[in-house]
Amino acid sequence: MWHTEDLRISRVDKWLNVLVRRTGSLPIESLLNLGPKSGQWVREAGINTIAELERLGPVVAFRLVKQHQPKASLNLLWAMAAGLRGKDWRKLSEEEKGDLKRSVEEE
Repeated sequence: MWHTEDLRISRVDKWLNVLVRRTGSLPIESLLNLGPKSGQWVREAGINTIAELERLGPVVAFRLVKQHQPKASLNLLWAMAAGLRGKDWRKLSEEEKGDLKRSVEEE
């Protein structure tokens, strides 16, 4: 059962997401699925905000990160792609993961 406080928080989260999409000013570390280390890697690649990631797209962003961090795995690609859609990276289908992987491999 939802409590009044839960509903207020839910509304705030919804409006925050709308605001973020309009302003794009949230730091990259606040993207769903990115932890401190992956957020740092993305920032080191020159991507500082979620809006910048949206403009580049997850594939280009992943390629940039790989130039600076060869250890970065495909999980980072999936995390960024899913995060931009507002979903957990583990919820991406095998087909979606395959499409992203093929896009990275195309040059």
